[in-house]
Amino acid sequence: MSDKSTIFIFIDEDTRPIVEVQSPVSFELDTRKLPDGEHVLKIVSKDPSGKEGIRKIPFVVRNGPAIAIEGMKENAVVDGVLPLMINAYGKGDQKSFLIDGSETPQSIPWWVWTLIIGFAGWALFYLVRYFSIVQ
Repeated sequence: MSDKSTIFIFIDEDTRPIVEVQSPVSFELDTRKLPDGEHVLKIVSKDPSGKEGIRKIPFVVRNGPAIAIEGMKENAVVDGVLPLMINAYGKGDQKSFLIDGSETPQSIPWWVWTLIIGFAGWALFYLVRYFSIVQ
């Protein structure tokens, strides 16, 4: 009998572990083999006396193309016709990053317009005062 704990690593509700090793261990989880979406990493450890410890770590896999949408937020209540802007782009791999299509065009937020109009009004006010003083 070993004096080290045995570690079993499961993904989601699988009954067969993806790894069974002695502790301590370094482990690389290849998420490319998992479908995009929510998953749970379950780690079960058994010490030499037979006692078990369990830890569950929820995580989300997004290996597929990223999808950006403008014009609707999650859980929104909507009606009528909605103008939507949708962009999807791949990330490439870990060695190279894809530039083409990776930037999502977005409309200018209302607060930027407010700043621009406020600055233009301020500049116009001081321009008018300057010319009224000079004459």
